Amino acid sequence: MQVDWPDYCRVHANRFNLLIHLFAVPLFVAASLTLVKYVFRGDWLSAAFVMFVAVLAMAAQGSGHKKEPNLPRPFSGPGNFLRRWFTEQFFVFPMFLLSGRWWRQFVAAGERGET
Repeated sequence: MQVDWPDYCRVHANRFNLLIHLFAVPLFVAASLTLVKYVFRGDWLSAAFVMFVAVLAMAAQGSGHKKEPNLPRPFSGPGNFLRRWFTEQFFVFPMFLLSGRWWRQFVAAGERGET
């Protein structure tokens, strides 16, 4: 998978947004995986709860992006939304974090005086 790092860094440059992603992405991933488990078990109440948690994690990330000076390009439709969303949550953001780029973006935002 090839990641367009300059574009990803462009829309993940605000400290507040970076911190939100640091917590909300793992929460979304955990909730999504747990949702699958509960659906297979037929535990609909638990599935509804973790779906709610996943939606909260999505909303948190959306609110963080409102603090960014550069917004991500708009989604072109439902399929584009699903592909981009799940790719970011399960692959791109973890690579961003583990590669050290998250930290570099966080430090650079602090040097610019952003919160």
